Formats: sequence, C-alpha cells, structure tokens
Amino acid sequence: MKDCIFCRIINQEIPSTKVYENEYVYAFKDINPAAPVHVLVVPKLHIESLEGLNEDNLENVVHIHRAIKKVAEICKINKEGYRVIVNCGEGAGQTVWHLHYHVLGGTKMDEKIL
Repeated sequence: MKDCIFCRIINQEIPSTKVYENEYVYAFKDINPAAPVHVLVVPKLHIESLEGLNEDNLENVVHIHRAIKKVAEICKINKEGYRVIVNCGEGAGQTVWHLHYHVLGGTKMDEKIL
C-alpha cells in the first residue's frame, strides 16, 4: 500500500535497521524501543491487522513465526526468553495499519513493558 510506512520500509523507501529478511517477511529494529531488543516482524504482503487474515493470506502467519524464531536467535534472546506482542485494532494500541509483531527481550519482562 502506497501510504503505509511499513510498506515503504519494506520497499527501502524509508531507512531501517534490518535484522532479518526472506521473501515473505521483513524484520527491523523499532525506532522507539521498549526493551534492549525490540524488533518488528512484518509480512511483506500488506495485511492491515490480524483481522485482515483470511484463507488467501493466512500462510503468512507461519512465515512470521519462523522469522520470529530466527530474530530471537540472531539477537541472542532465544535462550533467556522473549516476549511477542501483536496489537489488533485501535483499542489495543495499533497505530500502524500493517500487521506487525513486536519481539522484545534483553531484559527481565514485567507488565510495564508494552
């Protein structure tokens, strides 16, 4: 989608710090991290939120979850533990209308982090 900031990041129109990429997923560091490790994992296909998943695009979830495991390994948080968060809808705090998963780690998690 032309006006979507995450689509523009995926298309390298806006710079980002890439952590991982494959043909389905792009993962990059959050510019306002809520933890020492804070990476966003997004499908390359524009899907607005979890509510936008359907039979035609549901396989993206598998690719996202594989990428999350890779990101945790790359960032060396896979052994100590990490948190994965998806905000779905305005009432849940979603501010960018492109499905994205927050991967957080590098610290002891408590309720105050996202």
